[in-house]
Amino acid sequence: MGERSSPAARTPAKTPSTLKRQPSSSAGTQKTIVQFFSKSANASRSTPKPVASAPDSSPCLRESTRINTLPRACQPSSTTSVLSSDAIEPASSQENMAGKTLSGPPLPSSPTRKSKKRVNYAEPSDDEDDDPFVRLRASSTRRRTKAPAAIVDDGDDYEDVGSNGAADEDDGWYPSSSLSRRSLILHADMLDFIISDESDAPSQPKKRKRREPAKAAQSRKKSNVSSPIKEEQYDDDELDEAMQDIPNTSTAQQWRYDPDNTAPAASRTAIAPTIRRLTEPKAKEKAHVREPEDRYPWLANIVDINKKPPGDPDHDPSTVYIPPMAWNKFSPFEKQYWEIKQKLWDTVVFFKKGKFYELYENDATIGHQLFDLKLTDRVNMRMVGVPESSLDMWVNQFVAKGYKVARVDQMESALGKEMRERDDTAAKSKKADKIIRRELACILTGGTLVDGSMLQDDLATYCASIKESTIDGKPAFGITFVDCATGQFFISEFEDDVDLTKFETFVAQTSPRELILEKSRISIKALRILKNNTSPMTIWNYLKSGSEFWDADMSRRELDTSGYFVKDDGGAEAWPHALAQARDKNLLMAALGALVQYLRMLKLETDLLSQGNFEWYTPIRRNGTLVLDGQTLINLEVFSNTVNGGPEGTLFALLNRCVTPFGKRLFRQWVCHPLCDIMRINERLDAVDMLNTDRGVREQFTSQMTKMPDLERLISRIHAASCKPEDFVRVLEGFEQIEYTMGLLGSFGGGNGLVDRLLSSMPNLNDPLSYWKTAFDRKKAKDEKILIPQRGIEEDFDNSQDRIEEIKQELQAVLGRKKAELKCKTLKFTDVGKEIYQVEAPKSVKVPSNWRQMSATSSVKRYYFEELTDLVRELQEAEETHSQIVKEVAARFFRRFDADYETWSQSIRIISQLDCLISLAKASSSLGEPSCRPHFVDQERSVVEFEELRHPCMLNAVADFIPNNVQLGGGSAKINLLTGANAAGKSTVLRMSCIAVIMAQIGCYIPATSARLTPVDRIMSRLGANDNIFASQSTFFVELSETKKILSEATPRSLVILDELGRGTSSYDGVAVAQAVLHHIATHVGCVGFFATHYHSLATEFENHPEVQPRRMQIHVDEEQRRVTFLYRLEDGVAEGSFGMHCAAMCGISSRVIERAEVAAREWEHTSRLKESLEKAKSGCYIPLGILSDVSSLLQGSDIVGKEGVKVLLQAVETL
Repeated sequence: MGERSSPAARTPAKTPSTLKRQPSSSAGTQKTIVQFFSKSANASRSTPKPVASAPDSSPCLRESTRINTLPRACQPSSTTSVLSSDAIEPASSQENMAGKTLSGPPLPSSPTRKSKKRVNYAEPSDDEDDDPFVRLRASSTRRRTKAPAAIVDDGDDYEDVGSNGAADEDDGWYPSSSLSRRSLILHADMLDFIISDESDAPSQPKKRKRREPAKAAQSRKKSNVSSPIKEEQYDDDELDEAMQDIPNTSTAQQWRYDPDNTAPAASRTAIAPTIRRLTEPKAKEKAHVREPEDRYPWLANIVDINKKPPGDPDHDPSTVYIPPMAWNKFSPFEKQYWEIKQKLWDTVVFFKKGKFYELYENDATIGHQLFDLKLTDRVNMRMVGVPESSLDMWVNQFVAKGYKVARVDQMESALGKEMRERDDTAAKSKKADKIIRRELACILTGGTLVDGSMLQDDLATYCASIKESTIDGKPAFGITFVDCATGQFFISEFEDDVDLTKFETFVAQTSPRELILEKSRISIKALRILKNNTSPMTIWNYLKSGSEFWDADMSRRELDTSGYFVKDDGGAEAWPHALAQARDKNLLMAALGALVQYLRMLKLETDLLSQGNFEWYTPIRRNGTLVLDGQTLINLEVFSNTVNGGPEGTLFALLNRCVTPFGKRLFRQWVCHPLCDIMRINERLDAVDMLNTDRGVREQFTSQMTKMPDLERLISRIHAASCKPEDFVRVLEGFEQIEYTMGLLGSFGGGNGLVDRLLSSMPNLNDPLSYWKTAFDRKKAKDEKILIPQRGIEEDFDNSQDRIEEIKQELQAVLGRKKAELKCKTLKFTDVGKEIYQVEAPKSVKVPSNWRQMSATSSVKRYYFEELTDLVRELQEAEETHSQIVKEVAARFFRRFDADYETWSQSIRIISQLDCLISLAKASSSLGEPSCRPHFVDQERSVVEFEELRHPCMLNAVADFIPNNVQLGGGSAKINLLTGANAAGKSTVLRMSCIAVIMAQIGCYIPATSARLTPVDRIMSRLGANDNIFASQSTFFVELSETKKILSEATPRSLVILDELGRGTSSYDGVAVAQAVLHHIATHVGCVGFFATHYHSLATEFENHPEVQPRRMQIHVDEEQRRVTFLYRLEDGVAEGSFGMHCAAMCGISSRVIERAEVAAREWEHTSRLKESLEKAKSGCYIPLGILSDVSSLLQGSDIVGKEGVKVLLQAVETL
């Protein structure tokens, strides 16, 4: 068929001066009324542009938005326009309109080509896409045409327009029940006055398919060419009645033909047509471009669920108040969403919709602003979405930004919902059934992640609950923290000093990712320690006392009644051993109760507590371990460097050579708590020697364990019945690998060494693993991610599978019968999307009339009939039931595996210890030469001696590191008074000595030619000069705080290093403090260590002190060039000076400034009194102030000096 000409082309323009009056007898020859309503434009005016026909996809009677773009006259014209004789072309959605009553409710329509929603997802949005068992939909028997891709709202909403107010702006307009057929006819005649929405698009001829012969049923989509309105469709009386309803302002009324009118037709003024807005309501503004308070007024002034505003002390930021009137206006989906969101206001909620997870309102805005997710809307809410397959990746990104993330899952498919409603005799109201059931699955936070794929590394991530109080005037803490990925709980209660040393050590050792604190019950000092020693991404949770942060009694009651733990033989719950010991500790139980309540909110408490993994934690273990407090861990860069806080260049990075994730976590604990017991240290060193001498165990273990999955975390997921099938296979293969590796290493067992004892204590894994070798199909578990039990393992699974096979056989039998009846051997079943088992037949085959055509191609047609439909429905329901059984089977498998939890845990502990020992062996052999095994001596006088010691962490960074000898205690003085020029290496000597002691007591070799030492019980440090702005502490205040801790906590077995004490204040105060502190630790404490200083007068002050040995860093000075060459050698003696002016010259400061500084330094070197003291010392008549003070105390009868002090004092007096 040829292209249709435009209205202007069909109706030539003409300019009649007036309409001639026709006699009534000529009515028989008059044209039809539609032909009469043809208008011609004035010849003097320009001809309007052709009006493009409305496309097929346009909704019926859509109003133009470009009506004002037509040419208009500035003055009223006397021209009588000519109406177009074109008939109205109904939209595709309005077929058969003429023969039907338009009194029904509005129906949903397809969006227009310009108004349809754009989807930024990578997958189609369909709420039922995750369900392969979908109710069959009746399809048209006509040939399908390819529809443009468009977003389809979820089928689970089950909402009609009437239930939600006005129709969505993307839906086409449909006449309401109040619109009569006459109005529709009138509207059809007026359509040519309306400019199509598509008129601004490029006009291109469209290719039309050849129309098929007319059938009984009209085609789904009509051609653009519309046939004229036929008289037999509407009679003249009905049409005249319709014309009477036209208002006086209508243009059509002005040109109404009256055959009885004998008066000449007067010239009429052309009036711009008044378009009645019957085509569609005013376009609603998109939700995502409107402010939230415009759509939800209660968001303008947010209050919590108790109506507390944000400034109120009792405000709960996790909730939001929604007034009762707002609930009445919500659609079913909005109500479902806000019921969950109102209690998770501070949490980003991922809402499952079909194959996608969507964010709404504030959450959508966050996703759009942070990650540029495409912002659109659903119902009345802003919305962004991500595919289900990439959920973990997006959750990780939100968690990394510090957000809490909640996941709301669909608990049923569309078919499952129908089956539930059919079987549920006590079904809820019809409105409640309009939506698919969804529930909060879990809440994910940075400190409580349980899925290994979401965790950043293999080290533990802790969530800590802290209860602070005061006992006998001293601060006391109850602490409980958990590694949610492994289900390991740690409990502790202790009294602390005024500096909160133990508390600070706990924070430095654990670095909690998330904190749970009692609101308004934590001290300022504790808060400052937490803020100064945790990362900026740490999550802070403040819980209300009583209701959220339980007291001890409520915690005990909840643990007793909630059924978390295994019952004993008497039927009562048996608390884990460590927890039972802590039952009477109120602070600890309160902290545990707060943690349990928080985990309950996250829906994690049952899975974690039921494992029963509770262990005592002591931040400072005084018996059996070397104490490394929080400040020492920072100063020595044990876990993080001071440059960027990363692990590069740290001791842990040097020693950690573990190959298993659980081995790395245990090794961190070994580094936090080095040993103090000589026998245990030597056991580890013996194991290191054995592993390095005979490398068979080391190499076999490393090669077999390199790709070991994180079994410790995965068995925790199995216990919680939330393990993925492919991960379950990895767990089984991992334990099978352990069993195989232990078989290879069996020849090394049987001895008395540590490695031999570990190998011989490995539990028998063959028996529990034998069942799992044939329990299910592992290949399907990996590939299809589903656990399919072998035949005979699960009876209900087998029965369900048999029933599905029976139905499939019945379907094949039906197909065979139809082949015989139709005498067509080519009949076959075909699946088209979700419409499965359609009978496909060639077009030439004549099928029974009761067959319904579902789809077609150019050569075949596909059908359903009643018997087939019933079988397909039965098959879908059977498969839906089978899918539920598959989930039950997986849960049963996990319970059976978890029955051997102790066996699995014991084997993991043994493997992790072997991994740590092998890590020490690898680290020892990588130190290069010289390296040695440390020799520990058990004697009363402390000693730390290293020959040719190098800094372990700088071996790879500095090729020609200068080694040094260290001699503390034993036959030498316990304290080295270290002086030297700036940047001469004093701090490096201090740090490397401490690092060497830590390595030795962990059980590692030392980068030195020899090492001899007594076990050190504590390392204490005072390094650097840093203020603490957040703690309101100046540089000198920080120095004195750390020094006070040393003076009160150090013992004769401690190793103490002090670097430039007193430089944070004036020279007067600095020298005085340094002198007093040095005298106290050398005379009264009796510890070993270094005292580095630029106050060279101290060397004269302690020249005759038996426990103070002056040492200096060797340098070469060029006075002419004012240059200093650093030799980095430690030698006996006192440095000639600090050579600060030489360092200034090396930095480029002008010589004039340096010369004036030298003059000032000579004149004001310390104080004039200090000069006098030095001159007296040279004359041999000077007694140090420390000795005079001790003598004075003894004469007064004070016991402050002590026996050790008296002994040192006598030695000092003898040397005078």
